[in-house]
Amino acid sequence: MSNLVLELRQGDLMIVNGAPIRFRTKSRIELTARARFLFGKQIMTPDEAHTPARRIYFALQTAYIGTPDERERGLVSARDLIAEFKQATTSRLACEILDDALAAAQADECYRALKLVRRIIRHEEAVMGGAISSRAPSAASQKERMICRP
Repeated sequence: MSNLVLELRQGDLMIVNGAPIRFRTKSRIELTARARFLFGKQIMTPDEAHTPARRIYFALQTAYIGTPDERERGLVSARDLIAEFKQATTSRLACEILDDALAAAQADECYRALKLVRRIIRHEEAVMGGAISSRAPSAASQKERMICRP
């Protein structure tokens, strides 16, 4: 793996191998080994997972950056949520993207799966319009809370 250099601003959050890191100062870091990480806007909180596509993203995020036990539960949850989404949508393209995302996650390529699901979130927002962005986040279900670490 080649080294990855990231520049993060003061207050930015990064999760590396399940550990949240908040930067107190502007920082430039270099990852020199393989790591499971997300930072900035890539990280979704449980409160932001208030639509079907966002719940899929949150489950896959857990499958990517959680502990080994959380990762398994996140993948199971993602499978269930994807199946529900596919039953409710009429978009063949959305179904294909979700199939690709699930296949990527099952192949331990969760970062790629998250990128694909971000497309579904944009699709969902376009279809639902302002109804999604103006809706107050609902409380996360007990199942979602079980797979999230602060």
